[in-house]
Amino acid sequence: MDLIGLDIGTTGCKASLFDDNGNLTASASREYAIDIPHPGWAEQDPEKVWRLAQEALRQVVGASGSREVGAIGLSVQGEAVTPVDDKGISLYPMILGMDTRTVKQNDWLVEKLGAEHLFELTGMPVHTINTLPKLLWLKQNHSDIWKNARHFLLYEDYLVYKMTGRPVISRCLASRTQLYELNRKGWSVEILNTIDMDPDRLSSPSLSGEVVDVMSSRLAKDLGFLKAPVIVSGGHDQACGALGVGLTKPGLAMVSTGTAEVVEVALNSPVLNQALYAGNISCYEHVVPGQYLAMTINHSGGLLLRWFRDTLCTFEWQLAQEKKEEAYEFILRDASPEPSSLLVLPHFAGSGTPTFDTASKGAILGLTFATTKTELVKAILEGLTYELRLNLEILKNGGVMIHELRAIGGGARSPLWLQLKADITGIRVVKPQITEAAAWGAAVLGGVGAGIFPSTVEAISQSLKFECNFEPDKLRGDRYNSCYQLYREVYPAVSTIHHRMGGAS
Repeated sequence: MDLIGLDIGTTGCKASLFDDNGNLTASASREYAIDIPHPGWAEQDPEKVWRLAQEALRQVVGASGSREVGAIGLSVQGEAVTPVDDKGISLYPMILGMDTRTVKQNDWLVEKLGAEHLFELTGMPVHTINTLPKLLWLKQNHSDIWKNARHFLLYEDYLVYKMTGRPVISRCLASRTQLYELNRKGWSVEILNTIDMDPDRLSSPSLSGEVVDVMSSRLAKDLGFLKAPVIVSGGHDQACGALGVGLTKPGLAMVSTGTAEVVEVALNSPVLNQALYAGNISCYEHVVPGQYLAMTINHSGGLLLRWFRDTLCTFEWQLAQEKKEEAYEFILRDASPEPSSLLVLPHFAGSGTPTFDTASKGAILGLTFATTKTELVKAILEGLTYELRLNLEILKNGGVMIHELRAIGGGARSPLWLQLKADITGIRVVKPQITEAAAWGAAVLGGVGAGIFPSTVEAISQSLKFECNFEPDKLRGDRYNSCYQLYREVYPAVSTIHHRMGGAS
């Protein structure tokens, strides 16, 4: 029986159809924009995203020639939230995780609850990314919407509500909101009381892989299904990706390079020590039952490469399209594997972990008239990878050991970048054969809910295959280590200037 993984990302959605052996048989995607009505804001129209998700589902069902789909599992971007009425219609744009409007709300939360206490309760460091300060912002700035909203939904429970009429969220995604207590495995009474919010206005948390309900018959018919599939609780896209590449035991880690670059490390229990708190590293429930994930994030990630492509390489991009080549590989074809003469601080969207400095900006050091586009994009890859190493070292200091990095996302298509990751971090990098790890992880959860698979672990162990490995080159690693030590001085050197130029958003 076939399964669908529906992946709702920051800039696009994709419906992927798999057979029960993990073979991708059809896929369809749609892109959508990020609206920035004011500096630091980032929003989307969730009704538009839902319409495009339906288009992708309709196309993948039609293209496959198979309508015997047993289940749909969801993989979604985290932390975004929208208020809806009693019919599930959005009353305000979805406020995205990358939105930074909530600095004042975070200051209020720290005053009322304490930053360390919030981390100990929820596993989430204080940051504008979280759902909690977004809710507080809505309450303080749109009291009419706050009063009239029936529910406040993230993308997962928003789409589940659209498909089944039931507001249900995975415990995985709920634990990304800073409203969920890890030890109690439920919404925090203390936090909700602090912001004076009724827990009934939030969705019911469910284990990933549990059936929510059958898709409404009218929607199923409209999308082309002969029989309505069951809708299964999924999870955060990064957690679904971690499942898709086999992160089912401690010591394994995933580096996902999409819009942002994220590291996920599997844990047997929450790690909430001082090192991870100081490094702003979040800890939340995995989609694998009984397991947890530690997560680092660099907000720029692939978005920085897209900026480089769209701003500086329109000619090369067009040429690559004509030759049917990947634009980045086309630009990087003459790049040297050796360290470049530039240092790039990739804080174009502020810094992620460990500093969480929303006022930080990008910086390029070492430019001369001899600098080429190839050298600049290579230095961008290096800067992103230096940030990766910085976060891996904090995890190590917190007792989280990593023996292997499994690479997914757009960045995993570049052998140069994968080798760069191995050389700079000193950790073996493995490329799984699966190309849609998050969607496959969501589909596996659907298969567990539908009774096709006995467990997530068994399903993944049977389907997981690896394409190639990248071992660290010691000599080149030594040269990169010298550059990395210099890179560590860049942020402290320019942060004061960046703050004076604009300050926190």
